[in-house]
Amino acid sequence: MIMKKQIIGIVCVAAMMSSCHIYKSYDRPETIDASGIYRDPVSPTDTLAATDTTNMGNLPWQEVFRDAKLQALIEEGLANNVDMQAAALRVKEAKVMLTAAKLSYLPSINLAPQGTATSMDGGSYVKAYTLPVAASWELDFFGKILNTKRGQKVAYLQSQYSEQAVRSQIICGIANMYYSLLMLDRQVEITSQTVDIYKENVRTMEAMKIAGMTTEAAVAQMRAAYSQVQASLLDLQRQVRETENSLCVLLAKAPQPIDRNTLDEQVMPEDLTVGVPLQLLENRPDVKIAEMTLASAYYTTNQARAAFYPGLNITGTAGWTNGSGISVANPAEFMFQALASLAQPIFNNGKLVANLKVSKAEEEIARMNYQQTILEAGQEVSDALHLYDTQNEKLGHDRNQVDQLDKAVTYTKALFQSGDATYLEILTAQQNLLSAQLTEVSDNFQRMQAVINLYSALGGGRQ
Repeated sequence: MIMKKQIIGIVCVAAMMSSCHIYKSYDRPETIDASGIYRDPVSPTDTLAATDTTNMGNLPWQEVFRDAKLQALIEEGLANNVDMQAAALRVKEAKVMLTAAKLSYLPSINLAPQGTATSMDGGSYVKAYTLPVAASWELDFFGKILNTKRGQKVAYLQSQYSEQAVRSQIICGIANMYYSLLMLDRQVEITSQTVDIYKENVRTMEAMKIAGMTTEAAVAQMRAAYSQVQASLLDLQRQVRETENSLCVLLAKAPQPIDRNTLDEQVMPEDLTVGVPLQLLENRPDVKIAEMTLASAYYTTNQARAAFYPGLNITGTAGWTNGSGISVANPAEFMFQALASLAQPIFNNGKLVANLKVSKAEEEIARMNYQQTILEAGQEVSDALHLYDTQNEKLGHDRNQVDQLDKAVTYTKALFQSGDATYLEILTAQQNLLSAQLTEVSDNFQRMQAVINLYSALGGGRQ
């Protein structure tokens, strides 16, 4: 009869623990939704029909960034960047902590030798010693150690995803700075050519004034335009140096010139596939980090629930001693002691209840943050798609504008030769051409940046 009651009691306790999810592992909540988070940049319905599982974010970064000199810089950055090295060390730290959590299932064993020397009324010393080995073992009937171990495993995974996030940021950051340098190089080249043209214009205008063909005001205006272009060139050269310095810091080396190719030599992927939205949950490190934060909060809540149940500890001591506490024996005798203790919380000033409520609230906050991170990831993909589509279209207009303005400069010079245009009209045409050329270079870079942004938004470079 007693055995039957014990079995019934065990079954009841097991059912109660199951209802409280103490032993249940984390599962992604069904309320988390990733559907419809991409916007189509060209569809009239504004919905991206992403059914193809081909995902640009799964491409190796070498297939996205094909410039050999850029690839060498990325390799250098991955090897030397301080943030990358720190992230790798944090992974090792988390792995050590996970191993320690797994060892919590085993009993702890300690050697605790003791010795005493006692003298009464100046008599001879009586020496007693004890050489015990003490062991303590907590039986995890209610999931306290289990949930701690699972929480530590989540922390380990989180550190790995953090390392992936840093890796992706370094790859895309280096690529972005490299292409910025190429853009600035091209703008410096265009502006330098314009400086030479304006210098010749000043010389021509001064000769025309001497010949009485123009006024001092026109010469002054030409000189002012020449000075403006020279100042723009100096500003661009400063930006080149600062960008080189920033890239060197990212590579963990002293500021120095960066060996690079030209903007016109770059080949970027044309087929920008984004896959299905659900892949963001598996690919993006920041989304995975947010999910691991939720999983950690889930196991913390389980630990708070487990705190309501009793803790069972078994301790034992075995060894040799020559002192029984009353008399001293020689030689020493073997001793053994075992103790089992059960601690069931009954009243703890409301701390256990408060801790459970706080844990549940933190878990709900983590769930909301996880959903928000998914929405932000979808926004980044949508923005990158629209940026690429927009810049691709703008680049066509830019090239047409440059072509027409180049013709305008040629036509204006011909009109000037025939006396149907002034030299200031030539200057205006040249200024418009310069502005259009710089805009074309900038828009070309923006299109490259859209590719980088999309690759990063899809979790590219994580491996």
